[in-house]
Amino acid sequence: MSHDTALELISELFKLALLLSAPLLLVILLVGLGVSLLQVVTQVQDPSIAFVPKLIMFVIALVLLAPWMLSRLTSYATSLLARLAQIS
Repeated sequence: MSHDTALELISELFKLALLLSAPLLLVILLVGLGVSLLQVVTQVQDPSIAFVPKLIMFVIALVLLAPWMLSRLTSYATSLLARLAQIS
């Protein structure tokens, strides 16, 4: 395997990791922003108030996005194994 091929495979892996993690991070960002806004308005500064809604929404988003994430990972693994079979 050449250096170019290895770099290309690693680049694809990082792009896939970014694609799979972005929706979950976006959900946490939006929920955190909403909770922070609510805490500023009500002047309640308890850290658990910020943590629990983010955790709940993360789990809900993960359950909803799991089939899509799994299909993307499966297609990536299939294409990776096919490319590695062609190389060797």
